[in-house]
Amino acid sequence: MDAIDKLTFHHIKPSVQRIAIMEYLMEHCTHPTVEEIYSSLSPEMPTLSKTTVYNTLKLLCDHGAVKMLNIDERSTCYDAITQPHGHFLCRECGKVLDLITPALQQREMEGMELEGHEVQEIHYYYKGVCKQCREKQRYQDN
Repeated sequence: MDAIDKLTFHHIKPSVQRIAIMEYLMEHCTHPTVEEIYSSLSPEMPTLSKTTVYNTLKLLCDHGAVKMLNIDERSTCYDAITQPHGHFLCRECGKVLDLITPALQQREMEGMELEGHEVQEIHYYYKGVCKQCREKQRYQDN
């Protein structure tokens, strides 16, 4: 599915800015922030503003086309993969990585009631040191 198809599927009218932002999210699975998206796209789109990026991301989130992640207190990042999965934040390098969590945790919980509350989303956040940073630490220790 390309960016236009994904926007249309989620009942979002495609525009040049919306397509560019969705394409960026789909091509860069790095869980970018508003600042990263704006910095990457603005040289090619001089009329793009941070406000447009914020508003577009809000629209995409509201329609379920992307997920907003608040895995740390420093920044909000965005993920074009909307199927249930976990995220891992490396406390060394700051990268946010996708994790395939056990099937039990991935099951769809939307609409489920929990103590009388309707569950609408679940987030699995893990924090630690990624394997690349661990390798660097091992190399530096030797």
